[in-house]
Amino acid sequence: MTETTATRVSEVPEVKGGAMEITVNKTDLLRELTATQGVVERKTTIPILSNFLFEAVGDRLSITATDLDLSLRTGCPAKVKKEGACTIPARRLFDYVKLLPDGEITVKLLENHWINLRLGRSNTKMVGMARSNFPGLPAFPAATTYKLPSPVLHRMIAKTIFAISNEESRYTLNGALLVLKPESMTMVATDGHRLAHIENNTARFQGLSGELRILVPKKAMGELNSLLNDYDGEFVEFAKDESTLFFRLGDRLLTSRQLTGQFPNYEAVLPRDNNKIVSAPTEAISAAIQRVAQFADERSGAIRLRLDKGEIKVSSSSSDAGESEDSIETSYQGEALTVGFNSQYLLDFFKAAGSGEVRLEFKDPQSAGQLRPDEPPDSDFKYRYIVMPMRI
Repeated sequence: MTETTATRVSEVPEVKGGAMEITVNKTDLLRELTATQGVVERKTTIPILSNFLFEAVGDRLSITATDLDLSLRTGCPAKVKKEGACTIPARRLFDYVKLLPDGEITVKLLENHWINLRLGRSNTKMVGMARSNFPGLPAFPAATTYKLPSPVLHRMIAKTIFAISNEESRYTLNGALLVLKPESMTMVATDGHRLAHIENNTARFQGLSGELRILVPKKAMGELNSLLNDYDGEFVEFAKDESTLFFRLGDRLLTSRQLTGQFPNYEAVLPRDNNKIVSAPTEAISAAIQRVAQFADERSGAIRLRLDKGEIKVSSSSSDAGESEDSIETSYQGEALTVGFNSQYLLDFFKAAGSGEVRLEFKDPQSAGQLRPDEPPDSDFKYRYIVMPMRI
């Protein structure tokens, strides 16, 4: 990334407003408005947070959305007739632009913060708000930045985000822990009932001594995942200051409030002696659990896994729905074992693991089970999923 681009993304010069007038391609504008939809506040007691900030400088339109915890600054090329800034209702603008035909949209700031949009025979005026009401955003720190390999980060988020806690009272579990070491990158997420842990040993971070631990909030994880879906850059530039995390993906800058507090000592719960091990095709065991789970207790979602010679039996029963049993042929020859689990916790993992074989590793009915894809020993990734058993 050139210095010019970096400056564009992270620090748009302060524009006070005035008679802004630009022309922008509908396709370019819609692409960037779409990217910001996850950040814009739908229901807020602060009206300005439901607006986009538009800033026109040079040959570029900068678009910013924020909910105060998370913000995204992006932009696209524009023919800037008059430099300036304005705010526009985000949802209404997005819905309207989607319905316009392809072509060049003229955006002009009028008196009293109204905005005029024209394309062909379409002519619309929207009620905006004063640019001065829009919150200021922190600038990208120039000091220490780290290059996170984009494909590695994308894969790690997909393998862990579902295990993040949704309970707001468990503050430090409302995000994933990202651990950077000079020669590895690890991501961990847990909600107290299950834990997803993935490590990559190909990432390299020059200038990093020891380890850097960052708590990334769940909403930031989700937005990063969406942005990475259509990002073809090799790296995501990462930086942080005392309170904010910065992720730069080409011409887009995502900033997030940093979670504070102590993430649990996850290494203490990683099983060491689960010696009852069985492999099964991921799709087969996932399908069997989905069928059986239809008859599980609705509140707990509890099912039983029974390891027996040559098979895994999956079963469930409830007084309301009935009972169901399914089995999968395996090469297991160890002693029999029955363990209860929340079916959804298992299905979340199988979905993340993808196709191929999965290893199920158990100790006894009271101890955490460990699941992992059956990957070759020299794989770049080590992925494991720890899930607590249920009493049935």
